[in-house]
Amino acid sequence: MKTPASLKNKIAIVGVGESDIGKVPNMTGLGLNAQAAKRALDESGLKVSDIDGVLTAYSFTEPYFMLGSVLCEYLGVKPRFNASVVSGGASPAVMLKHAAEAIASGQAETILVCAGENRATGLTRDAALSALLAVGHPYFEQPYGGSIPGYYAMIAQRHMHVYGTKREQLAHVAVNTRAHALRHPNAHMKRAITLEQVLEAKPIADPLGMLDCCLISDAGGAFIVTSAERARDLKSKPVYLQGIGEYHTHEHLMCAPSLTEFGATESGKTAYQMAGLGPQDVDVAQLYDCFTIVPIIELEELGFVKPGEGGAFFAEGHARIGGKLPVNTHGGMLSHAHAGAAGGLFGIVEAVRQLRGGLGERQVQGAEVALVHNEGGILSSHCTLILANDKG
Repeated sequence: MKTPASLKNKIAIVGVGESDIGKVPNMTGLGLNAQAAKRALDESGLKVSDIDGVLTAYSFTEPYFMLGSVLCEYLGVKPRFNASVVSGGASPAVMLKHAAEAIASGQAETILVCAGENRATGLTRDAALSALLAVGHPYFEQPYGGSIPGYYAMIAQRHMHVYGTKREQLAHVAVNTRAHALRHPNAHMKRAITLEQVLEAKPIADPLGMLDCCLISDAGGAFIVTSAERARDLKSKPVYLQGIGEYHTHEHLMCAPSLTEFGATESGKTAYQMAGLGPQDVDVAQLYDCFTIVPIIELEELGFVKPGEGGAFFAEGHARIGGKLPVNTHGGMLSHAHAGAAGGLFGIVEAVRQLRGGLGERQVQGAEVALVHNEGGILSSHCTLILANDKG
């Protein structure tokens, strides 16, 4: 297989922004995107007229067919480069890769990447369930009542059977991320939770309870990408892309080659090779956590621990701020926010902030290299990226 062209140190993220998060009934999905984009622009010192590329993802609440074009129209941008990318939860990291490739090849100079929607207040409960049920194969999964939590529960059951992962270890993931969210001023969740509360929460799909499942939030997130050369002249401290890789194994779970091995190993391998780094060089990780089993699997596939050791890593406190490898320092999708593709995008926002420093009690001391992993579908599409606060 041909090695992808290196993007190491070709581009930098120069601005990040979050919209208001939680239940924000006074704003549309487009409005949340615009608010996050404005905050990212203000941070970078750039103007709307400086943007010549826009990438966004998808929305369950906005009725537009060409969401990328609609967002440009809404923001007043006339870009040379524009698309809507649909790789599920992997979309933000995939969009960063597309933005980096577009800038490196001269198709654009400064690209705004944003995603989000008003999923908490813009959809009824029934509409949200209907949209999420549509993820299953229309002929071979949906007729049998499969649901997204059900598919991930099946993966969790398999992991527990093969590796002996404990129910309590899954619960520790939720407790860990909630503790981190309490240190984030904009997180959706504001109250601490205990291990007992996670274990006794309303059952959703065995072994997953309510607190093992990601939030449903109103939220938008944004980041701005430009060339490393241009980044030097801007207001904010640049964070450089060191490596990035993607890998796709299936769309529907019935076609997954395995219930214990997914694509993070391959996407991570590409990112590590491009960066010239390994798991031992990473100071902080932001891992996709739509359900508590997912960061456990990603931790293993990305080489931070051996297969079967991910649950114990969380249970023993190694993923806490101050631990061996702090994971999801903003609270992740389990406690910070989840609104479509914005969930994974906030992992990138948090990585940039950690590498810049100055986050107070949330700051990972000495953070110089961060890894972010996004996944979409049912552990179907994977994209791993490595960022650093200098060119290494």
